[in-house]
Amino acid sequence: MELNKAASVVQKVGPWAWWLSWWRSQSPNRQDRFANLAPVAAVVLFLAAIASAFWYLRFEEIEREQEAIKRDVEYAQQRLRLRLLERQEQVMRLARDVSNREIKTEQFLSRAEALVQQYPEFLSLTWIDDRRRILANQSVSSISPSQHLRAGSVLKVGETESHFSLARDLMQPIYGQIDSEADRDAQMAVLQLHSPLSNDQGRFNGVILAEYSMEGLLRYGVPTEVLAKYAVALQDGNGRLLAGQTIAGRIALWNLLPGSDKPNNDYQVPVSPVGNDLILKAQAWRTSQGLVGSGLFWLVSMLSVMTAWMLIGNWRHTRRRIQAQKALVAETNFRRAMENSMLTGMRALDLRGRITYVNPAFCQMTGWNESDLVGAVAPFPYWPEQDRELLTQRLEEEISGQHSAGGFQVRVKRKSGQLFDARMYVSPLIDATGKQTGWMTSMTDITEPNRIRQQLASSHERFTIVLEALDASVSVAPLGSEELLFANKLYRLWFGQNTQGHLRLVQQAGASQSPPPSDDVDDMAGLPTESLTITRSENAEIYVAELGKWLEVRSRYINWADGRLAQMVIASDITPRRQAEELAAQQAERAQTASRLITMGEMASSVAHELNQPLTAISNYCSGMISRIKTQQVKEEDLLWALDKTARQAQRAGQIILRIRSFVKRSEPNRSLSDVSAMVSESLELAEIEMRRRHVRLTHHVAARLPQLTVDPILIEQVLINLMKNAAESIDNANRPDGQRQVELRIVPKQIDNQQVVEFSVSDTGQGLPPEDIERVYEAFFSTKVEGMGIGLNLCRSIIESHRGRIVAENLYNASGVCGCRFSFWIPVENTLAQQQPTGIEE
Repeated sequence: MELNKAASVVQKVGPWAWWLSWWRSQSPNRQDRFANLAPVAAVVLFLAAIASAFWYLRFEEIEREQEAIKRDVEYAQQRLRLRLLERQEQVMRLARDVSNREIKTEQFLSRAEALVQQYPEFLSLTWIDDRRRILANQSVSSISPSQHLRAGSVLKVGETESHFSLARDLMQPIYGQIDSEADRDAQMAVLQLHSPLSNDQGRFNGVILAEYSMEGLLRYGVPTEVLAKYAVALQDGNGRLLAGQTIAGRIALWNLLPGSDKPNNDYQVPVSPVGNDLILKAQAWRTSQGLVGSGLFWLVSMLSVMTAWMLIGNWRHTRRRIQAQKALVAETNFRRAMENSMLTGMRALDLRGRITYVNPAFCQMTGWNESDLVGAVAPFPYWPEQDRELLTQRLEEEISGQHSAGGFQVRVKRKSGQLFDARMYVSPLIDATGKQTGWMTSMTDITEPNRIRQQLASSHERFTIVLEALDASVSVAPLGSEELLFANKLYRLWFGQNTQGHLRLVQQAGASQSPPPSDDVDDMAGLPTESLTITRSENAEIYVAELGKWLEVRSRYINWADGRLAQMVIASDITPRRQAEELAAQQAERAQTASRLITMGEMASSVAHELNQPLTAISNYCSGMISRIKTQQVKEEDLLWALDKTARQAQRAGQIILRIRSFVKRSEPNRSLSDVSAMVSESLELAEIEMRRRHVRLTHHVAARLPQLTVDPILIEQVLINLMKNAAESIDNANRPDGQRQVELRIVPKQIDNQQVVEFSVSDTGQGLPPEDIERVYEAFFSTKVEGMGIGLNLCRSIIESHRGRIVAENLYNASGVCGCRFSFWIPVENTLAQQQPTGIEE
C-alpha cells in the first residue's frame, strides 16, 4: 500500500512515473534479481569513476610534460644546428683558401691548430689530396694514436674512404659517421665533414676532412639548461647511442591504465644539416612522485577499497539469503512433484496397522480417494473378498516384521471391481530421530509384466520347437568352458549330449573358440574388441569322417541370456551339394579336354603338314645313305653327318607330337607359380602351325620382368591357342591380302581396380564381330562361324574367370570401318599358392 502511495506521488514528477510503473509491472523474481544486481552495479560505477578521475589527471600531466620536452628539444636542435653550420662555414672557408692556393701546408697547420684550440668539438683537421694521400693533419692531443691520420699515409678502405668518394662525386660537403665498432669505441664516436677542394679548372683536387667529437657537440652545442633538465643523447639512425645518456624504461602502475602505452617523457628530432643519421633525443627526469606517491591518492584508494568491500559483502550476503530461500522452495516443490509423479504406489501404516498416508499413484491404481483410505483399518477397501484371509495373514506378518526382501505378489481390487496383479515391498518407516513409527509399503502394477512373461514363455516354446525341427545342427557353448548351453535334436543325434562335437566343429572350421589359458591373462584376451555379436561370423566347409558327411559350418558370437559371451555353431549337411559340385567339375574338365581335342582336330591338316616335313627329310637322308652304302661310296664323316641330321629331324617330329599330346592330354587341374614367357612359347609353337597353313604372320611382344602367375599353364595355353586360331580364321574368312594378314599377341603388366594384373591381348586384321553379337559370343552353343560349335569362347571365359580374371572383346576401327578385332583378358598377380581360391570348373 505504501508503494502505491509513493507511486501516486512520483507520477507527478515526470519521467520517474514511467520507471515506477515499469518496476511495479515486473514479477517478484525479476525484482529480486534487480535488487541483487544493484550493489554490484554500484561497485562497478564507483570504481569506474575513481579510475576515470585518476586517468584524466594522468593524461593531463603527460600532455604537459610532452609539450615542454618537445619545445626544449627543438630549441636545443636549433642551437646545435647553428653551431654545426658555423663550423662548416669555417671549414669551407679554409677549403676555399686551399683551393685558391692562398695558403700552404705550414699555414694550413697553423690555422687548423687555431680552430682546434678555439672550438673544443673539433678533433682533427686533415688535408687530403685527390689520390687519398694525407698532406697535413692537425689533431687534439687527447686523440689516440690508432685514430690519428698521419701525414704521408693513404686513406684505408672503410667508411672514411667511402665518404671521401661521395664528396668527390657530388662536389659538396658530406657528413658521415665512423663505425665505432670497427676502430673506435662508443665514448669516442666521431662525426666527419668532407669539404671538397677544386683546382683552377674546377676539377676535384682533394678534401678538407674535419672530425667532430659527438661528446663535444653534445656538451657545447646543447644549452646547459636543457642538459640539466633532461637526459640528452645523440643517436644514429638505428637508435645506437653515440653520446650522452638515456633512461631505461620502468614498469609503473600507470602502464595498466588505458592510453599509458604511449610515449610520455621523451622526444627526438633529426639534427640538420647531418640529416636522419644523427638524432637528438631527450628524456625528462622525473623529480616528483606524482599522484601515485601522494597521500591523497592512497587515502582515496583505501576508502574506495573499503567501500567496494562493504558493497560486495552486502551483495554476497543478500545473494546467499535469496539462494537459500530459493533452494528451500525448489526442494519443497521437487519433493511434492516427485511424490505426485511416482508411478509406484506408496502406503504408510502405523504400528497398529492403520493407514496414515497414500500417494496419488496408489489412489490412481486402486481408484479410491485419499479420504477413503487414510485412517482405514483391515480389511481395506481394495482387498478382494476371496483373498481377505490370505491378505490378513500377510498384514499380520508385515506388522510383526516377518516380511520378505523380495516382496510378495497379491491381487488388488479397484473401486470399479476390476482385479489386477500387484507386487508389494515392505520396509520400516523411521523418523528423523531414528525411531520406528510404522511401515512403508510400495505397490507396483505387474499385470503387464506378467502378460509379457507368459508371452515370452510361449514364444520360447515355439522357438524351441522350430529349432528342434531344423535339418541343421545348432549348438551354443560359452567361450572358455566345456558347458553346452543349447543343442537341438539333430546335434544330439550326431554328437550326443556332450560339448565335444561343438568344439570339434569349431576346431575343424578354424574359428577361434577361446584364447590359450594363462595365469595373468584374462580369459577373453585375444578376442576382437569390436562388436562380436554384430560383425563377427565365420563360414567353412569341413568333412566329418565319423559321420561320413560334408558339413557347412557357420559360427558367430552371441550374448547369452546371462550376459556371457557364447559361440553359436550351425552345421548343415551339404554332402549332396558337394557331390553335385564334384560332378560338375568333372564335366567341366571333360569339356575342356574335348575342346582341346576339337581344336587339334581343326588343326589336323596343319599338324600333318608340319609333321610331313621332318618325316620327308628323314626318308631322304635314309634313302641317300642306303644308295651310297650299296655303291660303297660312303665315308664315315658323311655317314655321321647324315645320321645327325636324321636324328634332329626325328627329334623335331617327336617334340611336335609331345607338345600336341601334352596339350590334349586330360589331367587334373594343377595350379602353380608359372612363368608367363614359358606359357607363351608353348602356345606359339602350336599356333604357328595353323598360322603358316593360313599364310598369316604372327608377331608377339612379351614385357620384360613379368611376375609369375598362380595358374594352370595348360588351361592358359588353351585360351591363347583358341584366341590365336580364331584370329587366323577371321583373317582367312575376310580374304585379306598378304600385307594385311597379321595377328599380334601382346603381354604387358597393368593395374586395374587397384590391383596388379598381367594382360594378354590377341589382335587380328579380320572382319571383326557384329556389334549386336559382341556380348553373346561367350554364350554356350552360340557361334559366328558357320561350322562352329559355340563352346570355345564359353570355355575360355570360364577358364579366365576361374582364375579370377576377366575377358573382353572389341572391334578395331580405321576411320568408320572395322579393320579387325581384339580379344584381351587379364589375370591378377598372386605371390603364393595360398592366395589362390578354389574354382568350380577345376574341382
